[in-house]
Amino acid sequence: MILVVKRVWLPVLIVAAITVGAVSVAHLRSVFGSNGAVVTPVGSDTADKFNPKVVVYEVFGTGSTAVINYTDLDGLPQRTGEVSLPWSLRLETTVPSVMPNLLAQGDGQSIGCRVTVDDEVKDERTAEGVNAATYCLVKAA
Repeated sequence: MILVVKRVWLPVLIVAAITVGAVSVAHLRSVFGSNGAVVTPVGSDTADKFNPKVVVYEVFGTGSTAVINYTDLDGLPQRTGEVSLPWSLRLETTVPSVMPNLLAQGDGQSIGCRVTVDDEVKDERTAEGVNAATYCLVKAA
């Protein structure tokens, strides 16, 4: 009998400790965590509605044409080639932030550019001189 007690006392003690611990945790969860976890489904149907961001690039000047380089709303560079002035481009996005950038060089004495975000002028510049060049940069919009 003493031999059996010597072999069994440790496993019995471990099982008793685990049982007491499990009952204590279950009791504490019923007292403090009586409300279940709140689970909110995430999907396009539950997304909040919001207004898209509208970016307008504008180039104007005394010349008849200009070469324009700009970044699209994904941050990729775009080149228009020679376009007639005045020139404008309207872009629309739902991303939270964009960095509009515009560079223009015209064939006249003056050239200007303007970047508008949601009907608010963020940057406007003009330059004078032969084959004038200018840029507009908005660091965050």
